[in-house]
Amino acid sequence: MLRPSQEPSAGPPSRREPSRPWRTRARHDPLHTLRTARAVVADLKDGLSGPGARRAARRLRRLLNVTGLGLADLSGTLVWSGRTADPDAVSALVDQVLHGETAKDRPPLVAVPVYAGDGLAGALVVVGQVRRSAVREAAAWVADAVERGRMEASVDRAEQAELRALRAEISPHFVYNALTVISSLMRSDPDQASELMLDFADYTRYSLAQRGDYTTLSDEFHAIETYLALQRAVLGDRLRVQVRVAPEVLGVAVPYLVLQPLVENAVRHGIEPRAGAGLIQVTGEAEGNDCVISVEDDGVGMDPEHARAILAGRGGSDSVGLANVDRRLRHVYGPWYGLVVETAVDAGTRVVVRVPRFQPGVMP
Repeated sequence: MLRPSQEPSAGPPSRREPSRPWRTRARHDPLHTLRTARAVVADLKDGLSGPGARRAARRLRRLLNVTGLGLADLSGTLVWSGRTADPDAVSALVDQVLHGETAKDRPPLVAVPVYAGDGLAGALVVVGQVRRSAVREAAAWVADAVERGRMEASVDRAEQAELRALRAEISPHFVYNALTVISSLMRSDPDQASELMLDFADYTRYSLAQRGDYTTLSDEFHAIETYLALQRAVLGDRLRVQVRVAPEVLGVAVPYLVLQPLVENAVRHGIEPRAGAGLIQVTGEAEGNDCVISVEDDGVGMDPEHARAILAGRGGSDSVGLANVDRRLRHVYGPWYGLVVETAVDAGTRVVVRVPRFQPGVMP
């Protein structure tokens, strides 16, 4: 007799029943499908011929439960998973789809075009018994993944272009004035001329260096100190400077060239246009888990609406630096971060930067 907790043995599995029922359950598990979708998107971030395309083909083949599945780019290069049919037949079918931009079938082969954005990106080929609607849905899935990868690549290229724009934004007027002052001091004060030349070399090397995306606040503060030393030599008594930074934030990692444009903006648009002397104060301190940096001048200030237009990228070519820095901060740290500008006409300007002291993935 069997005990109540025991159940009769089901015996050996029938030939008609799947030997691994967990695979069937996994295919109908919504969580499994969602995880596969996310993985396919990651695999196809570099396109249909990228290093992850073969993994994406394998995941889709298992999800559709077909014998074989292939992904072809616009050149017809095929990445395959599973058992293939006649290679010549597959190649011919892919060629027809890419040239005709319409679905084709030659049982047991089915091939459909994959569109990304406004154009054809490639083709999806399936071998096996599967509904045409399922193949089309898989193609749309692949298309969305390819399009997302293109958008992310476009954002990365835009960020690099913005960084190159900041590097190229050194004012020719400032360079000319700095070199003129250094030249005039060669005879009257060669020691000061030598120090200023070293400052100028440091400033240009840091601004134009082909370095990574992130640096430390220590390097950023050193760069603005050399810039301000040169500006003091150019403007003389018209420029007064105070720089105070807490030692505990010097090692904080921040996007490269995030402070220098703010200080340059304070000099060019705050102090230079005003009559008489002006003061620029730069501070950096810890506030809990955040680091707060402020760049303040007592210059001519601006209308708050104009400041909002600048941060939105509508301030003209001479104010691209602030909008650039604001966008990069929000992209790296999220929408809660970025620049805060406090200003009014004839009341000076204060720009505040708040960043986390520790952020995953942000390393100098």
